[in-house]
Amino acid sequence: MKITSKRKIVRYDSGAFEETNDAIAEEFPLTLYINDVEFATLVCSPDHLEELIMGFLASEGAIRKYSDIKSMNLDDHGGFCHINLNSDISTDHFTYSKRILGSCCGKSRQFYFQSDVDTAKVSMSKTTITPEQCTTLMRDMQDTSTIFKETGGIHNASLGTPEEVIVHRGDIGRHNALDKLYGYCIENRIPVNDKVLVFSGRISSEVLTKAAKIGVGIVLSKSAPTDLAIRLAEDLNITAIGFIRGDSFNIYSHPWRVVQKNAEI
Repeated sequence: MKITSKRKIVRYDSGAFEETNDAIAEEFPLTLYINDVEFATLVCSPDHLEELIMGFLASEGAIRKYSDIKSMNLDDHGGFCHINLNSDISTDHFTYSKRILGSCCGKSRQFYFQSDVDTAKVSMSKTTITPEQCTTLMRDMQDTSTIFKETGGIHNASLGTPEEVIVHRGDIGRHNALDKLYGYCIENRIPVNDKVLVFSGRISSEVLTKAAKIGVGIVLSKSAPTDLAIRLAEDLNITAIGFIRGDSFNIYSHPWRVVQKNAEI
């Protein structure tokens, strides 16, 4: 499916109006059914949808591993996906907070949902990273963000080791971009506790909670964290690093993971 489209617009520049074509990010609603029961509707960019579904189901506690899925029937034109699991799960909306997850940020979730309590993990990661690796990973993510450069309308996220990016994904929804990374790791059976999450947007409580669900110990962002995100990072033993611009950044929690010349900061 197309993830961008061209539309005629009127641009104003330096005192003049001009008709031109502009690239626009596509927005796509995808409704999930688990064992024939409607579970949630995601509003997303229409690419890497199977990864998105697997990552979302894992972050909601519906699955733990790829083999938990018996079958997945995705209609990427109609916007539906029917998933059959190998075991029954509760799809009660009081447990999973059945809802539409839109592309807007919405209200901070903290640990208000039962699925967050059940699936967000305290990081046991011993991975460390150098300042040079932090800035290099951010530059690598931005260099591969081709859809953002074209449209300016999506969030970007990467997952990798301190030495290199393994996978990069983008989406109109920041939570969706993270779920796509998670789904990639689930499908390819990639361990995550020693990995680093690189993100284009601010580190909100929602982003930090997603990072805890994935299981990483280090989160890098070119933007700022919120107060609640920092408190969650402290509690969940996650190193949150923001404002990575050029060769500078701020460390907001657990700075022991950032090392220079084999010496801890």
